[in-house]
Amino acid sequence: MDLYEIRGSRLDVIAEETEYQELNRDMASPLKKSPGVKDRHDDMFGNGRIESDINSSRNQLQEKVAEMENFAGHLEEIFLTVEENFGRREQHLEHHYTDVLQTISQRYDERAARLEDEKKRKLEALYTQLLACGHALDASKELIEEAKEVYRSQDKRVFLKTVVPTLKRIEEFAKEEMDLTLATNLDFETPLADLSDVKSMMDSINIVPAPSAPVINPQMANSATQTSLRVCWSLFSDDTVEFYELYYRLVLQNAPLDSTTAPQVRKAKVKETHCTVKELLPGAQYELWVTATNTTGISPASEKALYMTVPSPPVIKQRQCCSCPEAALIRWESGNPDPVDSYTVELTELKGSDGNEKGVTESVVAVPTCQCLIQLQAGHCYLISVRAVNIGGPSDRSKEICISTSGTFFYLLEETAHPCLSISEDGFTIFYGDEELPISAMALDDDNFTRCVAVLGDLIPVRARHYWEVEVDDRTEFRIGVAYEDTERNSYLGGNNTSWCMRHILTTSRHKYEFLHSGQSPDLRITVNPVRIGLALDYDWGTLSFFNVDLEQHLHTFQCQFQRYVQPCFGLDSPGALTIHNGIEAPKYAFIEHP
Repeated sequence: MDLYEIRGSRLDVIAEETEYQELNRDMASPLKKSPGVKDRHDDMFGNGRIESDINSSRNQLQEKVAEMENFAGHLEEIFLTVEENFGRREQHLEHHYTDVLQTISQRYDERAARLEDEKKRKLEALYTQLLACGHALDASKELIEEAKEVYRSQDKRVFLKTVVPTLKRIEEFAKEEMDLTLATNLDFETPLADLSDVKSMMDSINIVPAPSAPVINPQMANSATQTSLRVCWSLFSDDTVEFYELYYRLVLQNAPLDSTTAPQVRKAKVKETHCTVKELLPGAQYELWVTATNTTGISPASEKALYMTVPSPPVIKQRQCCSCPEAALIRWESGNPDPVDSYTVELTELKGSDGNEKGVTESVVAVPTCQCLIQLQAGHCYLISVRAVNIGGPSDRSKEICISTSGTFFYLLEETAHPCLSISEDGFTIFYGDEELPISAMALDDDNFTRCVAVLGDLIPVRARHYWEVEVDDRTEFRIGVAYEDTERNSYLGGNNTSWCMRHILTTSRHKYEFLHSGQSPDLRITVNPVRIGLALDYDWGTLSFFNVDLEQHLHTFQCQFQRYVQPCFGLDSPGALTIHNGIEAPKYAFIEHP
């Protein structure tokens, strides 16, 4: 079955699913149109049961289609792997046969050259022997002619004078031995051809060489989940591979080199050049390497690569989030042992009268730190969540928090509180008890107030209008206002040039109110003791105003161009309690509309 047949089968299954769904709708519509039929089915089986069975069947069919699609995708990957292995095998076979033919051709050329040399030697030897025979024949003919001339001589004196030397020469010639055997063998040598290397090469065609080391790829973006990693590698050679073994282990941060509790190395055996390893830790770093194996042996290990799983969802620190009508400051904890690349803040506006309808989700991406200041629209409610992002992909959403922009909302900075000050569980009421703590029980640091029993609030750093209210007890001496975050901790609120506050003093004759900055206060008299005091901070006009909320009465306004962001401050000069009310809409009288 080829790829087209596989895809065709998948389309047939999907078509069958569509026909089945249409059949279900055809079956359901008569039931709805005919009350009589519906009643009869309600009596026998119940209309709800039929719909449940239909939905169950459809879900099962969809699951089977999804499984078949996954299996078809897996078959496609195997098909491509087989094609790659066949191509490498074909190239390997062609290369070997080319080497064998080249070797045989070289052997032929060498053998032909040796035969040519042997022929030349034989011919030279025969030619030399032929020349010697020719010289011997010439000498014998010369002696015969000389003997004939002596025999024919008529002069006896000449005959006697020449016959003796001629006989001696004939005797000497006759004594010479003539080699009448051939100087060379007429047969050529036929040594056995040494084709052992050719045989080895032929045999090696059937022996696959051990593969070389694979090359593990760097991690791709969005290639992981919280508990799994998809790892890919490749081969830069024509190796034939039966299977791969992927090794991986957890990388421990700041682990000692001689640690005896080193993470266990695990491995997975696969046939493709990719693998998905599961059951991993979220937001963790893993070291991976891979080897290739065939019938001959195992390759060297690849170089080790570092992969990361998707981080765990961050944890929003709700007690450290603050907002105002124009913006919200969201803070969170990473929740991961290893650092992440960035964070994504997602916000969804809640619509509708009941707030159950969700609008479009917007995102603020590539946030580098664990906090983000988001611009919002006034008078709306938002669901805000955070995702952590690394190369493996984005995490799941954090637990959502609801932010309302109807007013300014903040919590107290508990790390600035005087040791004698207690804060309620909801974080909006402070208490100063009658009992004084011993000095040994006062754990002080640079952020704690040490002289004034006070605490700062965590106001959002936005230069806008902010409003909050404080519920007081006229039997308690208190100080409320604003201060710079670095205001002196060993001085009283309002007693320095970094804080502005309203002070309530109990005397034997009356309630006294002061509006202090740098220890100075205007001479004011308040006739009605306020129980709920509103504070309106306007950065644009540089004002801090105080109001009696119950009477909608203006008490006092500080005029100051605040050069830096200020924080709400709350202090108790006598045992008692204060309750902060924020996140409420500012009344119309709190801010003067300037032209």
